Amino acid sequence: MTDAERFCWHPAARLVDAGGVVSGPGGTAAAVIADRPGAGAMRAAFAASAAGLAFRIGDGPAPDPGLGAFETLTSGTSGVPQRIRRSHASWLASFAVNAGLFGIGPGVRVAVLGRLVQSLSLYACVEALHRGAELHLLDGLRPDRQRASVAAREVGVLYATPSQLRLLLEVDGGALPALRHVLVGGSKLDLPTRVAVAALAPGAVIREFYGAAETSFITLADHDTPDGAVGRAYPGVELEVRDHAGPVAGGQLGEIWLRSPYVFQQYAGTGGPAVWSDGWLSVGEYGRMERGHLYLAGRASRMVTVADQNVFPEEIEAYLATLPGVRRVAVVARPDARRGHVIEAVVMGDAAQQDAVLAAGRARFGVLKAPRRLHWRADWPMLASGKTDLAAVQRGLA
Repeated sequence: MTDAERFCWHPAARLVDAGGVVSGPGGTAAAVIADRPGAGAMRAAFAASAAGLAFRIGDGPAPDPGLGAFETLTSGTSGVPQRIRRSHASWLASFAVNAGLFGIGPGVRVAVLGRLVQSLSLYACVEALHRGAELHLLDGLRPDRQRASVAAREVGVLYATPSQLRLLLEVDGGALPALRHVLVGGSKLDLPTRVAVAALAPGAVIREFYGAAETSFITLADHDTPDGAVGRAYPGVELEVRDHAGPVAGGQLGEIWLRSPYVFQQYAGTGGPAVWSDGWLSVGEYGRMERGHLYLAGRASRMVTVADQNVFPEEIEAYLATLPGVRRVAVVARPDARRGHVIEAVVMGDAAQQDAVLAAGRARFGVLKAPRRLHWRADWPMLASGKTDLAAVQRGLA
């Protein structure tokens, strides 16, 4: 296995932790690596790569040995995170694409806000060190200190989830004039957050990725992306929307299938939702294509029926998140003897807006699909991935 086929710590790369301590390569290789402290985790991961060992950052049994392989974890939004086995080459291919798109390389300062058990954070860290950038690991800091660090260190590229960005926006602090790229993944970026980030970092281009741990990048959105879409196919990705008979016409709902050099090899341990067919992969997401842009409906695993209509909670969440007074939202389905299910929503924000939120939902989705009731809460359960902990939301309702 050559250096061109595995993760290598670039001679120009530097790692700066939350406390400002600078690290270089030279850690001890390990198969299973604790994600904190982050600097030690990254040094151990690159040491494992150099030794030809499979590795994973996160708890659980050791990965199966194999050259050019490593494991990540799914977000675990609806249950226990699953182990994902993939090749170094599957990420190296997109490192080259992002270098051209965002200029990630020597002299560029990249910041990561999340824990390394999150696939997006791990990807951003490995990319930065492999490409020779200066990586700033800000996990463990309070949001106000993260924001101050991004400003003081003159970070140029920020990888973050929408939830992490909202936390930065909710604290006091100055603007981030040095930012040139804000790269968003993990879930759909709502319009109010996008507008607020643009004001916070007026010199930055905001680019949004849609993907999954199994697929890596699927689409890429920019300022020209229509409202509600998640963008066009990421370079190197082929997309099809299918029903049981095959590809459907533009604008019709179907299951999203893709073929690309960035996809995973297999699940390690228990299986997951991904399905292969003649070199094409689906993770059970549904959506539609219109004029080259992909619009998401949601995952089959969350779809429910209401009066014989298929309802995707993600579609409703994305709309409610744009309404005044809504800071966080999760849509849940309650069993109902007459309709199969009724839709309700758990919300964090301004409860005085309840009537307006309910009315807007009915106007947008109709009385059957719209939430019939809102449950307000003062805190919000989050996973290490930066996504909503839906299992905890459901437990809170019980």
